Amino acid sequence: MQLKPVSLDVIAEAREEAHAVLATLMARLAPGEHVVRLGVDMEGQEQPLSATLPITVEGDGGADDLVGAEAKWLDNFVFLLTCGLAQTLCSGVLYLRSCGADGQVSVRAWHLCWGALNECPAAEAAELLEGREPGVYVDAFGLHAVDEGDDDGGEAVYPPVAYTVL
Repeated sequence: MQLKPVSLDVIAEAREEAHAVLATLMARLAPGEHVVRLGVDMEGQEQPLSATLPITVEGDGGADDLVGAEAKWLDNFVFLLTCGLAQTLCSGVLYLRSCGADGQVSVRAWHLCWGALNECPAAEAAELLEGREPGVYVDAFGLHAVDEGDDDGGEAVYPPVAYTVL
């Protein structure tokens, strides 16, 4: 595998964002068993790299719920997500499979592209995962923090490489 060099500042920012993304995700989970999976395609790789993070939420759906994830799984997941966020030429998919207290399984997906996770509507998630995850596909929610000081109103900005003259 050969990745383009990335500065330590970019890695640090990506790692911070990876932790923020997981904190946002975990804060939105209802009581039950959840599995988060991430697949990242990197230039020069034949197969995507993947990581799995099992998460258990115990409680009644309130602020005092206990959210559990084993450190070894969490560290692996954060590392791969950091790589995907730092390497803008990476692409992939992150998806969440949740089994609620009622036994209902739901699936949400986010598309990793240009260093960001973009939420997928239910139909796009089912297409992206090619139906390989059984359950009810539902719309994903945003995982990145919105910068309230942003003057562009949340409008997408093309990555710098889009402006590069060949």
